[in-house]
Amino acid sequence: MTKKIFRSICSVAVCITLAVLSIIMGVLYNYFSDIQKQRIDTQVQYIASAVELDGKEYLDKIQDKTFRMTWIAKDGKVLYDNEANSDEMENHLEREEVKQAMLTGKGTADRYSKTLTQHQYYSAVRLTDGSVMRMSVNELSWWALVLSMAQPIIIVFLIAVLVSLFFASRLSKKIVEPLNQIDLDNPNNAKVYEELSPLLEKVKIQKKQIKNQQLELEKKRSEFEAATENMSEGIILLNSDGVIISINKTASRLLGISSYCVGKDLLLFSSGVEIQELLRKAESGKHSEIILDIEEVSYHFSATPIMSGDKVTGVALIIFDFTEMEKAEEVRREFTANVSHELRTPLQTIAGSAELLSNGMVAEKDVPQFSQKIYKEAKRLITLVEDIIKLSHLDEESPDIISEKIDLFDIAKMTATNLTPVAEKAGVALAVKGEPSIITGKSQLLTSIVFNLCDNAIKYNNRGGRVEVEVKNFIDCVKLSVSDTGIGIPLDQQSRIFERFYRVDKSRSKEVGGTGLGLSIVKHAAKLHNAEIEVRSTLGKGTTIILTFPK
Repeated sequence: MTKKIFRSICSVAVCITLAVLSIIMGVLYNYFSDIQKQRIDTQVQYIASAVELDGKEYLDKIQDKTFRMTWIAKDGKVLYDNEANSDEMENHLEREEVKQAMLTGKGTADRYSKTLTQHQYYSAVRLTDGSVMRMSVNELSWWALVLSMAQPIIIVFLIAVLVSLFFASRLSKKIVEPLNQIDLDNPNNAKVYEELSPLLEKVKIQKKQIKNQQLELEKKRSEFEAATENMSEGIILLNSDGVIISINKTASRLLGISSYCVGKDLLLFSSGVEIQELLRKAESGKHSEIILDIEEVSYHFSATPIMSGDKVTGVALIIFDFTEMEKAEEVRREFTANVSHELRTPLQTIAGSAELLSNGMVAEKDVPQFSQKIYKEAKRLITLVEDIIKLSHLDEESPDIISEKIDLFDIAKMTATNLTPVAEKAGVALAVKGEPSIITGKSQLLTSIVFNLCDNAIKYNNRGGRVEVEVKNFIDCVKLSVSDTGIGIPLDQQSRIFERFYRVDKSRSKEVGGTGLGLSIVKHAAKLHNAEIEVRSTLGKGTTIILTFPK
């Protein structure tokens, strides 16, 4: 705006200067022309008087060529001319100034001289003998006057331009200064021109509207970020050109790109042909999905077009790690197969023994043996079903189990007391040591942890062996350790002992009635308590399992 005002003032000043100079030159031209004509009129009177006295001899004596002098006879013949040969000149009787002089004694005229090819002013006076004395001079043209005064004109023009530039700069800044000092936060307090009051009022209203819209957009953005940032799925919003306008933390992590990629094309970070094709379909208005393996991880990409009427204005790209789902599906398949296998074995035993008994194919003396086998397998089947139900509850994080303050040392002592008969039957010494250790947890699950660890330590121990349960209380945690002097676990199998139905010694496990789910229950229950599990085992010497519960 300052530049526009500056240019406007300068343009006006230059135009006014040129107009004034033109007017002055016009006035000067007329002034000098009048003076020149008056001078000729006076001079011709003097020359006429001299010619009356001396005739042509006087004219021959004049050396000044400033004026053209012509003596014309009464019949129009040229008697004398100081610039041309009088004998070769045409008759001047019809010349306007000559006619006037012969009639009135004096005549003047302005015309173009063909002889001298110039615009001239003529002044003529009649002599007493009837002849006419005429003088003429080249009239000074307007452009000749301008050229003769070019230097002062240029100087005046330059001075006027410089003065205009100076004042234009000062005035433009002075005019704009109040506008620059307007406080847009408080436009009504601004001291500006009265004509700007309606504008400031509109600014105030629009500022209020923009502020309300900004607050609303900020609220919606916060709600959107709160909803998307905590999602396990990655969400990327793209405009119609494929430029990222929003990306949550999960998407940044899954694709390994920074959240500062907003405002850049997604294909700069992922140039895969499949993703390009996925986005192309979405931009054409079609929903599409693909599964891609990136660095040994499976990702599920789902692209949905964002429509505004019939036009695609953007694309919502949803990404999630498909690997865990595939693993979970594989675990479910394995679990189903293992459950089927584990249930089939006792059921077949029970069905076979019952069939033999019902058909009377068992000797009287063998009936107790078959009955005992049916009872043993049924009991194993019940234990297996109970463990499966426990795992199902743990998978679903059943809400019917309430957390409370619990002394883990009391649970360890109570569980050891309940398992003492089993330990004595197996020929294993069971001992508990430690100190009162309070944690927040679920009593039923903590009891299940201690029970399963102790039960495994007894089952996979040697006769005459020992199982020791220890509870230690630390400032920030409580540690539960169960040690045995049993068969131990090979190093290459220690990472798998918490898998469902996994057994280190399969023959011994079935012999002692193990279901293969005990340590899986321990793992899930520990996870619900945010506990860490550590396994220390030496083959043939024993195993120690340590659980660390945070306070």
